[in-house]
Amino acid sequence: MFETLSDRLEVVFKKLRGQSILTERNVEEALREVRMALLEADVNFTVVKDFIASITERAIGQEVLQSLSPGQQVVKLVHGALIELLGGESAGIALSGTLPVVIVLVGLQGAGKTTSAAKLAKLLKKKGRRPYLVPADVYRPAAIEQLMVLGRGLDIPVHPSQGGSDPVDICREACFAAKQNFYDTVLIDTAGRLHVDQDLMAELSRIKQAVCPAEILLVADAMTGQDAVSVAEKFHRDLVLTGIILSKMEGDARGGAALSIKKVTGCPIKFVGTGEDLDGLEVFHPDRLASRILGMGDVLSLIERAEEVVDKKKAESLAKKLKHNTFTLEDFRDQIQQIKKMGSLEQILGMIPGLNKLPQVKNITKPNEKDLGRVEAIINSMTGDERRRHEIINASRRQRIAAGSGTTVQDVNRVLKNYTDMLKMMGKMRGPMMGKGTPPVTLGKNKRKKIKGLSR
Repeated sequence: MFETLSDRLEVVFKKLRGQSILTERNVEEALREVRMALLEADVNFTVVKDFIASITERAIGQEVLQSLSPGQQVVKLVHGALIELLGGESAGIALSGTLPVVIVLVGLQGAGKTTSAAKLAKLLKKKGRRPYLVPADVYRPAAIEQLMVLGRGLDIPVHPSQGGSDPVDICREACFAAKQNFYDTVLIDTAGRLHVDQDLMAELSRIKQAVCPAEILLVADAMTGQDAVSVAEKFHRDLVLTGIILSKMEGDARGGAALSIKKVTGCPIKFVGTGEDLDGLEVFHPDRLASRILGMGDVLSLIERAEEVVDKKKAESLAKKLKHNTFTLEDFRDQIQQIKKMGSLEQILGMIPGLNKLPQVKNITKPNEKDLGRVEAIINSMTGDERRRHEIINASRRQRIAAGSGTTVQDVNRVLKNYTDMLKMMGKMRGPMMGKGTPPVTLGKNKRKKIKGLSR
């Protein structure tokens, strides 16, 4: 989402880092470019004005101008100001108090409330909570059924709401049912509504009075830019929001909503939606997003994702296979599946510090998620023997694999070539790890006899 902004800021800071001495004039020129970059990213004008003013005041001080690396000092100031703009620290969700804890999700229609409710339920379930999903949208066709389907897929109970019922009664009955069945967290998915619709906004106020929620979370579409900020302002005035979930953060919008919404509304961003899968909801960390915007990567989030999806036993088994040169196409497929669970390839690459700055990375085409699916389909179309012994795959087998996977023989050839190239690369890496520059050589019987004779 922040790729364009990151590129613009990188150009600005590269100029600053290239100067041994900074003056007030070139600092102001650089910050003017930062200002333009933020405005182009659809950040609220007032937010940009305050942001630049706070940095300017500190950046033209003697401590920065007389430091050994003034350019880096300015980058550090911008980084700190971005963290502050995004909220400073991660805002936790309120889960203490009288059970069940009630969380109400509100927002415009199409913002992703129903999916976000299911994602949040899954996240809470991982943390040991017993969530109870409540469909309170009686206006949108199939809204109740959608949450029912999502709940079944996650093995999370869903309240049996009826389409013709009053949403306030549904919420009240659901809280009573949750208490009877010892569910500790109630997640209420309300109907999407415009913030100017007074009747529906009044309905939310009645729901709030009926169930006394610990959290009222606005689900805002990050793709809508500053419109999301104005929507948040109105909802906050009427309901007093406790936090925001920014959905669709994986999109290619400019990111102005994420950079403006906390400053304008005072409500912290608590979660961000990072994909369509039900795993695609993350706790929002201002410092990590600020680092990613400035091209510093986000190693902590990458590690956390890896820890969630990587099976430790499989990882140990893989390490042994790599060591003993027994890495098969089955292992190759397993690794692809693990990578897919971690999120999009573009997101993963963006978390690696400095990777997107490398010219060889910038010039290549963006990774296509369909390519991984195609590789997986090709390997799945092989027999067990073929996956374990790739060398037996001849021309006729390649044709059969291509037909079975809906691909071409050229695609199959490409997968096998990439796999064998990887084996060669791992062989070279294994050599130095064995203590010598080349891997150990297995001698035939006759050669062993000759060497034995020479040793005498």
